[in-house]
Amino acid sequence: MNRRNFLQQASLSAAGLAILPGTLQAAEKPEDAAAASSFRAVFLSDVHVKPTEKAEAGMRKAIRKINSKEFRPDFIINGGDAIMDALNASKEKVQQQWDVWNRVMKDENKLPIYHCIGNHDAWGWQMTAPEVKQDPLYDKKWVMQEHGMQERYYSFTRNNWTFLVLDSAQENNGGYIARIDEPQYQWLETTLAAVPKDNHICIVSHIPIVSFCSAMFADENQANGDWRISRALLHVDARKLVDLFKKFPNIRTCLSGHIHLQDEVEYFGIRYFCNGAISGNWWGGAFKGFAPAYADFEFFKDGNVKRKMITYES
Repeated sequence: MNRRNFLQQASLSAAGLAILPGTLQAAEKPEDAAAASSFRAVFLSDVHVKPTEKAEAGMRKAIRKINSKEFRPDFIINGGDAIMDALNASKEKVQQQWDVWNRVMKDENKLPIYHCIGNHDAWGWQMTAPEVKQDPLYDKKWVMQEHGMQERYYSFTRNNWTFLVLDSAQENNGGYIARIDEPQYQWLETTLAAVPKDNHICIVSHIPIVSFCSAMFADENQANGDWRISRALLHVDARKLVDLFKKFPNIRTCLSGHIHLQDEVEYFGIRYFCNGAISGNWWGGAFKGFAPAYADFEFFKDGNVKRKMITYES
């Protein structure tokens, strides 16, 4: 898939049981106590799976490694763009892509998984036929059905962490724009206010809210030297969201995918992580130097977060 098309197209499963930390022993080191009260989650994004041998084998290898006894986290967060593309694909081709996704997940995954919707997961945005727009599967209904999601956006809690999963890609004249719609904003504001003050908060979005690598996606600046940052690559409502986040000091981190690049930005005390892509350069190797990878996150009781990028091909 080429970059121009990418720019133009700009579930919850049952969670595992919470594990309560044991009593601190006299000989136990403080860092050991912190580790004992943490949990791990894999953030995988932009799998872009399709019915080809290379894509299926690559996804299978990544999911198998995540589920291995040596690695095995507590749960998975799917950051979106599970399939290659549903924006302008026939029902037959979309179903073929979902068949591969579901087959690999059934064969290889035994972990709880929480899903975020990506722009390429939405069906029919670039199709003009009236019957597509009227189809019950149009828009995000199909991806929600495949993932078993009851809502486009939702929250869940693990230990003393609350996760808010957003729906960040909205249809825009046949393409898409990175923002949350007004009902979702109202839900976000209300949900943030309802989180206990002693709970830490992690916000998940497919498209970054704050990011540096969004500016690095294009190969060149504009002719006048201005940066090229598409409204499909960074939340256009980022200022509004950042202002909202300032009201809630227990927001610790935000996780995203979409860009196929990796970065870490701290802004007003919140750490924003953009976490690469399982598919790399859409199953064509590394993308701008970043090999196919997923992120291994450790969430600590004190609100700290650690990330390690895993290049699963190695």
